[in-house]
Amino acid sequence: MEARDKQVLRSLRLELGAEVLVEGLVLQYLYQEGILTENHVQEINAQTTGLRKTMLLLDILPSRGPKAFDAFLDSLQEFPWVREKLKKARKEAMTDLPAGWKRLRDLSS
Repeated sequence: MEARDKQVLRSLRLELGAEVLVEGLVLQYLYQEGILTENHVQEINAQTTGLRKTMLLLDILPSRGPKAFDAFLDSLQEFPWVREKLKKARKEAMTDLPAGWKRLRDLSS
């Protein structure tokens, strides 16, 4: 996961914890897409509250590869307002990059 996307998740961590229920479609979609392993799903489901489940998912996601953030966005079908908030924060993070980083980003695209 790109540093920018990690920062977006970190900056919205408390809001995500309050607004997203990861049980159901979110976890199953991330498992289907190979972002989460079966062990991840079991570990998350073993948490006692929805908040703890979401926080654990947010702890795991940054280490799950370059497609993890986009897959997480896709998994938020039941939470379109959250998906839009994440997309907006990501776009703002891209425009806040220093000029040199923007050039590097553009070259890698």
